[in-house]
Amino acid sequence: MSPQPNPRTAPVRTGGPLRFSYGTNGLTDLRLDDALALLADLGYEGVGLTLDHMHLDPLAPDLAARTRRIARRLGELGLGVTVETGARYVLDPARKHGPSLLDPDPEQRARRVDLLVTAVRVAADLGAQAVHCFSGIRPDTAPGQGAPAPEAVAARETPGAAHATVTHAAHATHAGEWDTGGGPRVGPAGAHQGGPAGEPVDDVLWKRLGAALDPVLDAATDAGVPLAVEPEPGHLLATLADFHRLRAELGGPDALGLTLDIGHCQCLEPRPPADCVRAAAPWLRHVQIEDMRRGVHEHLPFGEGEIDFPPVLEALADVGYQGLVSVELPRHSHAGPDQARRSLPLLHRAAATVRPRSADRPIPGESDPVPEGRTP
Repeated sequence: MSPQPNPRTAPVRTGGPLRFSYGTNGLTDLRLDDALALLADLGYEGVGLTLDHMHLDPLAPDLAARTRRIARRLGELGLGVTVETGARYVLDPARKHGPSLLDPDPEQRARRVDLLVTAVRVAADLGAQAVHCFSGIRPDTAPGQGAPAPEAVAARETPGAAHATVTHAAHATHAGEWDTGGGPRVGPAGAHQGGPAGEPVDDVLWKRLGAALDPVLDAATDAGVPLAVEPEPGHLLATLADFHRLRAELGGPDALGLTLDIGHCQCLEPRPPADCVRAAAPWLRHVQIEDMRRGVHEHLPFGEGEIDFPPVLEALADVGYQGLVSVELPRHSHAGPDQARRSLPLLHRAAATVRPRSADRPIPGESDPVPEGRTP
C-alpha cells in the first residue's frame, strides 16, 4: 500500500508559478551579503542557505544577532529561504560531513543533532520554509564489530575525484542496471548480520537514525518549521523508498518532510524524475535541481547531463508545489556567479512550456483521503 500524506502538513496549493532559488554552497567564494545581492539582482526569488564557516557560521559567536541581520537583508531583497545543513567540514575539519547522525559514538552524533537543532532555530528566525538534512553514510565499522561491514563500501565519492559511480543494487530494477564502470556494489539492505544479537546492521542504523532525529523533529514541531530529509546517493537514506522507511520508523510525524533532488532521481531512482516528483508530492518541502547522468553522482550545470527539465517543472507545477526550487551546484563555486547567471534563464525557458494546472485535475495524494484515526 502506498504511504498516505498527512493532510495537516500538505503544502498549500495555489497554482502559482514556480519560484527559483540558488544554493549558497555554490557561491562559497562570495561573502554572504554579496551572494544574496547577486541572486536578487539576477532575478532569483530565494536562496538555499547552507550554514557554513563562510556563510552564517552556526558555531561562531552572536549567531542570533547575525541571523536577525540576515533576516532583515532577505526581507529587503525579497528573497525566500530554505536552511541547508550539508556543509562539508563545518563540524569536523578532517571528515567530510562528519560526524553524522549515524556515528557510532553517541557524543559525536549529539554534535550533529545540536547543529540541526540550531539550524531549526535559525530557520525560524529567518522565516525559512524548511530545514534540509540528510542521514550520512554507513559507518566504516558495524555496530559492536571490529571489521568493516560490507555496507561500508557503499557508493561514495572517491577522494580527489570529480564524481562518484553509484551502484545501489538494493534499489535497482534489474541486476547490474547501474554498473557503470566497475564501481563498488551494495547488497540488499540488512544482509550483513552484525548488530546486537545478530540484528542486521541496517536495522540497527535505521533505529539509530530515528533516535537521533527525534529531538530535531521536536524542535521543528515547536518552531513550526518542517525538517526536509534528502535522499542522498551513497547514504543510508538514499532513495524515496528509504524516506518512507524512515517515516515508518518514526511513525509518520507531521514535521518530517522531504527534500527532493532532481539530479539524484535521474542518478538512481527506478522512475523518471517527473514521476518521482508526482510520487513525492504529498511530502515535498524543498526541491534541489541540477543536471545529472544515470548512475553517476555528479552535479552538472543544465544541459551537461541527461535530464529533460520541462516535464520535471510541469510535474512540480501540476502537484501545486509552492516551495523553492533551488539550483544545487556545490562543485562550481569557482564559477558561481556565472553559473547563477546562466541557470535562471534556462529554468525560465523550461518553465515557459509548462501547462497551467486546471482546477479539475486532481493533485497526487489527495484523491484518496486518509481514513479517520489511521496514522499516515
